[in-house]
Amino acid sequence: MMTNHTPDPMTNLVLLRDVIADDLPIFFEHQQDPDATRMAAFPARDRETFMAHWTKILADETIVIKTILFDRQVAGNIVSFEQSGEREVGYWIGKEYWGKGVATRALAAFLDLVKARPLYAFVAKHNLGSLRVLEKCGFKIIGEDKAYPNTSHQVEEFILKLEADGKEEIQ
Repeated sequence: MMTNHTPDPMTNLVLLRDVIADDLPIFFEHQQDPDATRMAAFPARDRETFMAHWTKILADETIVIKTILFDRQVAGNIVSFEQSGEREVGYWIGKEYWGKGVATRALAAFLDLVKARPLYAFVAKHNLGSLRVLEKCGFKIIGEDKAYPNTSHQVEEFILKLEADGKEEIQ
């Protein structure tokens, strides 16, 4: 017996929306995962420090931050902020959503919201998944750096840049 199966338009759908208070405990749990902190090369924060950080960034009108939804569930967050006079982008995806195209689709949608170019990203060299996400969305490696993200451990990272219309911007 054959049946017609109409795909659910909500299946595998990635959406961005404003961050709400109920998202924060989920974000906190995402950044507690040891595999995630290893890939991001960024240490987990304790709850008090985490909530203080989020209170600060949510109050900063220069920061663009969105919750990433996958199949109506909170899958992570994505942010753009200015540091040292350059606009950067970053994201954190819950481990249970890795390998499903969530980060790539979320970043592509976010780039439609954040029009500033050039846009920069920093990724730990060992985080090949995140590097692929950035490259799929048009970012190019422009250099390398060594960072100490809130730890005494040095992290080697790639610096990536997204140009306007694929052209080098003159600054």
